[in-house]
Amino acid sequence: MSNRTDPDRASDGERLAHFLNRIDRGDKIEADDWMPDDYRNQLIKLISMHGVSEIMGALPEKEWVPKAPTLRRKLAIMAKVQDEMGHGQLLLRVAEDLMAPLGQTREDLLRNLFSGKLKFHNVFHMEAPTWADAGVIAWLVDGAAIITQTMSLETSYAPYARALQRICAEEKFHAQHGESIVLELAEGTPAQRRMLQEAVNRWWPSLLMFFGPPEGGTVSSNQQLNMRYKIRTQTNEELRQAFFHKYVNRIFHLGLTLPDDTIRYDEAEGIWHYRQPDWDRFVEIVRGNGPCSAQRLRLRKTSYEEAGWVREAMLAPLKTYAAGGAI
Repeated sequence: MSNRTDPDRASDGERLAHFLNRIDRGDKIEADDWMPDDYRNQLIKLISMHGVSEIMGALPEKEWVPKAPTLRRKLAIMAKVQDEMGHGQLLLRVAEDLMAPLGQTREDLLRNLFSGKLKFHNVFHMEAPTWADAGVIAWLVDGAAIITQTMSLETSYAPYARALQRICAEEKFHAQHGESIVLELAEGTPAQRRMLQEAVNRWWPSLLMFFGPPEGGTVSSNQQLNMRYKIRTQTNEELRQAFFHKYVNRIFHLGLTLPDDTIRYDEAEGIWHYRQPDWDRFVEIVRGNGPCSAQRLRLRKTSYEEAGWVREAMLAPLKTYAAGGAI
């Protein structure tokens, strides 16, 4: 049932019941299907945040392109940065289709980013002072992203699921790139191992926060609504546990430690116990008060403004065509 053929609003209750029946039987929702306002709004919030996070996430690693230790590493991290920017563009295009019926555009989305209304992921507000940080970002941060994005492949919104198929495939290469850096440093000199350990310590709180706050905590979330609509299929805590299952023992196997002397696996419960991060600090970071928040937003805004003439040149033929002229 498309938005274009939607009759009067008197049958909203019937349309909602029909929509939920579609969700429950596993149907995929397309951009021009009728959808409840809160479903659309949750998708816009999620996908636009994901899209701008891909773009903002390229910035910490971009800092290491000119400083990578070898030509091979330089080429690898350049390719990764290019991929991440491409992921962002792909996801923003998905978000645009959802925003169009509301009279909103990509420019509105980016203005919201620059004003602080649109948030980006907590990890990309953080510093990356050493080459080991570049390795940890690619191995563990991208590894966390793969866990979240793999879950989202089952999302009820079809355009997002299709975009994620490509993104997940490329993220696996990014994680392998990061693992290669980490292994090289772990097998290196005492100074390199020390640098790696410091990077792991530095990123651990952000990695815990990556999946968002647990349900019932002091920070509110929309987990249950998103799960009812099958936008997602697992809770934040289930995703965090999946990350622990995949990576904690790998970290220990490299002879590294974690800055949490309470972390342990409970065989009886089948879960990891760990020290909760500071969720109040998490809120402050995503509000734009992280170590590198202002710097990264300033760089993104400057890039957007300086590239305005390129967008104008590319859109000029389309505007001419829309006005009835020839291209």
